[in-house]
Amino acid sequence: MIYHTIYITMLILLSFMLLACLIRAVRGPLIADRLMAVNMMGTMVMVMIAVLALMLKEGYLIDICLIYAMISFLAVVVLSKVYIGIYEEKHHKKDSDNDHTVKGDLSDGNA
Repeated sequence: MIYHTIYITMLILLSFMLLACLIRAVRGPLIADRLMAVNMMGTMVMVMIAVLALMLKEGYLIDICLIYAMISFLAVVVLSKVYIGIYEEKHHKKDSDNDHTVKGDLSDGNA
């Protein structure tokens, strides 16, 4: 009986922490903050599934937890790759714009 109360308390606490991470994922302000929040949400969901498996004494939920861990890891890797691609493209475009303005300034002068 005491373990059941502890499990419920842990699930409620993790739910509030999950809500805080969701707010951080939506509000940002940086892409890295959002990525970290999504990763943390995945980890908390895995812990919640594991606590639920202990509470219900169901072993198959641990298997689901492991599968969710692999999917969460792959999602974070893909999101990181997308973020790095966008970041490099943005900086490459900014650098090429700066190169054009510098070359234009040099050709306009009295040489």
